[in-house]
Amino acid sequence: MAKPVLVAVDDDEQELQLLRRDLERGYGARYRVLTASSGREALETLRRLKLEQETVALLLADQRMPELTGVDVLEQAVAFYPAAKRVLLTTYPDAEAAIKAIKTVRIDHYLTKPWQPPEQNLYPALNDLLAVWETCSLPPTNAVRVVGYRFSPRAHETRDFLARNCVPFQWLDIERDEEARRLVARAGVKASRLPLVIFPDGTQLVQPTNAEVAEKIGLKIHPEAEFYDLVIVGSGPAVLAASVYGASEGLHTIMIERHAPGGQA
Repeated sequence: MAKPVLVAVDDDEQELQLLRRDLERGYGARYRVLTASSGREALETLRRLKLEQETVALLLADQRMPELTGVDVLEQAVAFYPAAKRVLLTTYPDAEAAIKAIKTVRIDHYLTKPWQPPEQNLYPALNDLLAVWETCSLPPTNAVRVVGYRFSPRAHETRDFLARNCVPFQWLDIERDEEARRLVARAGVKASRLPLVIFPDGTQLVQPTNAEVAEKIGLKIHPEAEFYDLVIVGSGPAVLAASVYGASEGLHTIMIERHAPGGQA
């Protein structure tokens, strides 16, 4: 997968090059850094990245630019990348305008120039923003992918089962995500047969039952022995305690749970 993109825009060429250097030094291993020297160029860059299906994680825009101010750029950028974090670069006299923009345009943060040294005035704020973005936007490593319709009861049941059992998964809406449509076409599955569940090893299940999903993710769905001293049905907090007590007394114990351990806890 291509690296997510950080976009910086400033009409001051010297400051723009300095910002690019600091961003590449701090984040070049995980992100690709692009720059623009005007608001219109930045918006055109975002438009191109959107058409190329690139991912933008963060946009930094200088407030004092001709034609389009930094607030203008950040406000219009929402149309292309609503989930990207938006940071306004400003000078101390413009700090009041920046605070107002946080409330009205809902930018995520503002940084006062100069930001040197970046270890003190740039990286800490961006680290926090990118950590939040990664948590909300990037699919977990080796995650199960579930493709389906947003209001499908069957898809909801599968997602709920995975979430209850703390299995990382990525949800792809067939009506909104181009990637979802590509996966369905590649699998040769009719839209009427969704949800499609794709596992990290490449195997796929169409309209799977919870038992099929459970077996695939490594949960035990069949008893291993022919005889048990104690059979406990359910796995809420009290039942989990009962199972532990039974086993601690030397009883051959099995616990049967329909959804996931823990109950309301």
